[in-house]
Amino acid sequence: MNKTQQTTLHEVLSRPTRANIRWSAIESLIRALGGEVIQREGSRVAARLNGVTAVFHRPHPRPETKKGAVDAVRQFLLNAGVKS
Repeated sequence: MNKTQQTTLHEVLSRPTRANIRWSAIESLIRALGGEVIQREGSRVAARLNGVTAVFHRPHPRPETKKGAVDAVRQFLLNAGVKS
């Protein structure tokens, strides 16, 4: 993981939940952790990491991820065994 991806991981796992994390940074983080991001129908994407799969809604028209989605990504990463 590069420094940007490490920063994104810290931001996703930190409390209070942030609402200014770019979705592209989250996708990059998942890939850096060895996962994959698969385009689904419309703006949905499936993320797979360490045998755990979750489906997320890619935000639009703004690139920032809302707090509820960041919470869901945090839970996905924790379920997949990612530690800060």
